[in-house]
Amino acid sequence: MAEKRDYYEVLGVDKSASLDDIKKAYRKLAIKYHPDRNPGDKAAEEKFREATEAYEILSDDQKRPLYDQYGFAGVDTSGGGAQYSRAFHDFSDLFGGMGGGFSDIFENIFGGGFGSGFNSSSRNPDGPAVGASLRYDLSISFKDAVFGTKTEIRFKHNETCESCHGTGGAAGASKKTCPSCQGTGQIRRSAGFFSVQQTCPTCHGSGTTIDKPCPVCHGSGVQEKSKMMTLTIPAGVDNGKRIAIPHQGDAGTNGGQAGDLIVVLHVEGDNYFERSEQDLYCAIPITLAQAALGAEITVTSLDGKKISLKVPAGTANGKLLRIKGEGVPYTNSTRRGDLYVKIIVQVPTRLSSQQKALLEQYLRLEGASTSPELIPLASLSR
Repeated sequence: MAEKRDYYEVLGVDKSASLDDIKKAYRKLAIKYHPDRNPGDKAAEEKFREATEAYEILSDDQKRPLYDQYGFAGVDTSGGGAQYSRAFHDFSDLFGGMGGGFSDIFENIFGGGFGSGFNSSSRNPDGPAVGASLRYDLSISFKDAVFGTKTEIRFKHNETCESCHGTGGAAGASKKTCPSCQGTGQIRRSAGFFSVQQTCPTCHGSGTTIDKPCPVCHGSGVQEKSKMMTLTIPAGVDNGKRIAIPHQGDAGTNGGQAGDLIVVLHVEGDNYFERSEQDLYCAIPITLAQAALGAEITVTSLDGKKISLKVPAGTANGKLLRIKGEGVPYTNSTRRGDLYVKIIVQVPTRLSSQQKALLEQYLRLEGASTSPELIPLASLSR
């Protein structure tokens, strides 16, 4: 068995390539080596599978860092064809949404859309099919992302039609073999060297037609309904986190399971706190005297706790002081990151006569030079 090639090498991109670059590279290879364009060419089929596997890993924001750090061991693809599910789930998303893409090419040649099924000749049109997964975008506050919360979400999805129980037919209706595809659910169109298999436009892939469609769902077998549910958001989630809720997507057909509801979290910013992985950062002002002499101040944490913090004498402006265990919780753990407090030394711009007199006295005692020497910039970096 030939040794697997590096995924970046397969797609012809470097490790700093953006997701858009990766999509473009895969699109070119997919068009060139697609099995429908190269019937019977095992070498082309292997290159197509190789490119698809590379795209599956490098386009995934969770798998790509694991591959970059651990190589193939970090993204075990020994599960057969399962690794191609992302790339083949919807070709129109990858190719059609990029302007002049894969679907456009086939529309121009055949006058119709390009089907999403790879090797669909083996598909059983009467067998169960899993419903489509749905996406739900949810905005949450910075604090809720750090400490977790429960929230109500309302969404629409397709449920099995209550009138026909998913058959798509009215009472007494019967199914007939689709005259367009002869029951296969697919039609093949050819033009030049292209030979493309598409979902049948007459029966929409079912292989059958109904003589009397259900008046409620018009033959689709599903109804769109609104649903409300309580979603638990775990502590420590970050922006872009995806939460999959099984079987809350669109209903399947022929007894197939419903798809999933994918909730994508969008974390709002906070006026006083920032986050870096499991650590939190905030800023606190202190006076010039507190910085010089040292002080004990009170810091209010993100969850409202009052924490005592000792500021050492001689603390410089911009100094970071750490408070252990007051950061973001780790997933499925009692551990938390740390809270870093940036010290902002405030220089007074308005002085009373007494304050001015005391500072002038201090200046004389200090004996500050009126010709200070330059400081190397490297010494200022922390």
